[in-house]
Amino acid sequence: MNTLVITRVAERQWHALDDDLVVGRGDASPRPDGRLFLSIDAWHDDVFTRLAEAMLAALPRPLYTVVDEADLDLRTRWVRAGLTTRRREWEYVMSSGGDGAVPPPGLTLLPIGTAELDPLRHLDRTIRAEIEATIGWDQMPAAVLSRPLDPTHYAVAAELDAYVGLARLALLPRHTRIGLIAVRSGHRRRGIARALLAEILAATHARGVATVSADVHEANTAAIALFEAAGARRTGSNLELVIR
Repeated sequence: MNTLVITRVAERQWHALDDDLVVGRGDASPRPDGRLFLSIDAWHDDVFTRLAEAMLAALPRPLYTVVDEADLDLRTRWVRAGLTTRRREWEYVMSSGGDGAVPPPGLTLLPIGTAELDPLRHLDRTIRAEIEATIGWDQMPAAVLSRPLDPTHYAVAAELDAYVGLARLALLPRHTRIGLIAVRSGHRRRGIARALLAEILAATHARGVATVSADVHEANTAAIALFEAAGARRTGSNLELVIR
């Protein structure tokens, strides 16, 4: 490809051109926490390399990407470009339905889409601040929350008219995907997360959908125990790579 030309076509988009034919594309996407995640679509190693070089030279660091750990070719390409592994997330899948777990006394579960926006927004800010003050929000899965906050993607746990736990969901045609289950620090270890998960499993089953999936940081032993207790099985893993 002696005629290969890399062209920046937008602020965060690049094309690789060979005789005016697009043979590769690169994109940098900002996530809700402000980090930039890279993606490159190219069949040939040299096209990938040239796109990566152009993007890494033009964008502010740190820069990130996520790859399927089983995709050795893609992982190798990014490593050659200078990125290193920052974290691993396990992929879990479980059957819908669940065991019909009884919520803790005094807990009210608000089904998906029934939470009020203002108290949900307050709970979201509180949980984000608690996570940031402990492990750091950047240790959460790359896209656990979307903006703007949309109650139709949430199930919520409430006590005494206050929201104390949430589950952020994507209701996909063939399964439900859990982006986050989180409980306020003063309300943990009381079975609230388990009750939220049971609500999700039951609601998914009621939709006629068979499975629920989630990504879990390999160091998050509490979340791993929660999902495995519900019968989740590990089906794969993703790596988050970074260059600083």
